[in-house]
Amino acid sequence: MTDNVSQAVAVRDNGPEALVQHHREDLTLVLPTHVKGETWMRLATGALRRDENLRRTATRNPGSLMNALLECARLGHEPGTEAFYLVPFGNEVQGIEGYRGIVERIYRAGSVKAVKAEVVYANDHFEYSPDMARPVHRPDYFGDRGHIVGAYAYGVFADGSTSKVVVINRAYIDKVKKESKGSDRASSPWVKWEESMVLKTVARRLEPWVPTAVEWRNETPALQPVAALPAVAGPALIAADHDNDEGPVEGELEPEGGWPDVAQPGSAA
Repeated sequence: MTDNVSQAVAVRDNGPEALVQHHREDLTLVLPTHVKGETWMRLATGALRRDENLRRTATRNPGSLMNALLECARLGHEPGTEAFYLVPFGNEVQGIEGYRGIVERIYRAGSVKAVKAEVVYANDHFEYSPDMARPVHRPDYFGDRGHIVGAYAYGVFADGSTSKVVVINRAYIDKVKKESKGSDRASSPWVKWEESMVLKTVARRLEPWVPTAVEWRNETPALQPVAALPAVAGPALIAADHDNDEGPVEGELEPEGGWPDVAQPGSAA
């Protein structure tokens, strides 16, 4: 038994956890000040210990693990959480920002007090035109809502004004899905949690229209809403980091009780 324990310790000390610890200074150096280095390191190594497939992939390709962790640290997210996933895909570890991570970066900038994101189904009542401040959306949560036809998102600024409203249709959703690796597999989040993936897609589209930050601001600046730009066909699709996400979550994406007070979030009207 002593030999088995010694072998396990040797594997751990020469595995990806040891690599992460070896580069501790490099990783924590890029962390924003609101993230505690010790906590971040524990989450990184904990993710490797929880997921044997992730650990094996990281052992085969440690460079991909380090790239993913550096990106996670740069964005100010905690690894292996709903904000930033560490996903083994083929022979590499992919770092994937979840839609909660996108929304969190919007709140960190301090000028948006609430983010509204909703999935629209075929049987919902939905109205929107560019001359409207916000969409009119009345879903029947207790009836048959039909299939997903689109989604929308917008931010509410501290003064109550609304950012650009982003609306995506089914064709755009299908285009993003097609560009996602393995999206037709039974294990794909596009198959398991389509609502959540659609929310992430529309959150990505909102990001260029509201301020974002990797670090919480100590004071809320007196920023004005992002100026409306001439209508265009739409920004280019963001390359495939749509490969994973959490289970179905829908509605108003507001900071929970654990988020710092400096963002001064509120509720959308």
